[in-house]
Amino acid sequence: MSFYSDKVIIVTGGTDGIGRALVDRLMEQGAKVVTCGRNYDKLYQLQTMYAGKTLLAISADVSKESDCQKLVQQAINTFGTIHVLINNAGISMRALFSETSLETLHRLMDTNFWGAVYCAKYALPYITINKGTITGISSVAGYRGLPGRSGYSASKFALQGWMEAIRTELLDSGVNVMWVCPGFTKSNIRNAALNKDVEPQGESPLDENNLMSAKDCAQYILKAIEKRRRSLILTSQGKETILLNRFMPELADKMVHKFFFKKGVLVK
Repeated sequence: MSFYSDKVIIVTGGTDGIGRALVDRLMEQGAKVVTCGRNYDKLYQLQTMYAGKTLLAISADVSKESDCQKLVQQAINTFGTIHVLINNAGISMRALFSETSLETLHRLMDTNFWGAVYCAKYALPYITINKGTITGISSVAGYRGLPGRSGYSASKFALQGWMEAIRTELLDSGVNVMWVCPGFTKSNIRNAALNKDVEPQGESPLDENNLMSAKDCAQYILKAIEKRRRSLILTSQGKETILLNRFMPELADKMVHKFFFKKGVLVK
C-alpha cells in the first residue's frame, strides 16, 4: 500500500506544471486530493479526467484569504480531515526593479507568501491532529536574490523564513514543515511570469527541453514528504549556487550577474 493511500492532500495551483504533476502522482497512489486554480477550463478538464474518483478541484485565488479559507473548509466538508498541505501555487516575474510597477511586487508577495500563510493557518489544526506535513514550493531564489526577479526572491525569502520559524514552533507537535527548491523545471511559471507592467510575459527565456520534468520533480517532492525531510534542493546548479553564496558571496554576485546578463542586458 502506498504511503499516500487514503490520505487527504491539498495541492494549491494544481492545474499546471509541478502542481498538476503532484495531483496526477497522488491520484495514482490512492490519495484523496483537493486542488485549486484560477482557470475554470483547466479545473473542469482536471475534474472530468478524474470523474468518480477522490479528486476535488476548486476555483480559488490563494492571494485572497477568503478563498484559502473556503478551500480548506471544502476539503473538510468533503473528506473530513487534512494530512498534508502542499503550497505550490506561485507566480514569478522578469523585470528590473528600476522599471517594475510596485503592483508586480505586491502580486508576487500576495500569492507566493501570503497564499501559503493563509492556507497553512486554516489547515494547521487538522494537520496537527494527524501529525502531518506542511510543504512549501520555494526556489533557489529563497536563498540567493536573483536579478530580474527581485519580487520573486523577496517572496521566497519570506516564505522560507516563515516556514523555518513555524517548523521550530511545531517541533513538539509532530507536524513536519518542509520547503522545496526545484530549480529550473519544465512548467508554465516562466510563461506566466509578470513583466514590469504586471502582465504575463507569455514566453520562456530558457530552453525548456533541457530542464527537469515536472513529473520527476513531483516524484522527488512526494518522496521527501514521506521521509519527513526538512528541505529539498533538487538540482546540482541550485546546490552550487547556495553553497557559493554562503561561503563566497562576492564571487556569487559576479557569477549570478554573468548568468543573467549579456552585455548589460537582462536575458534570463
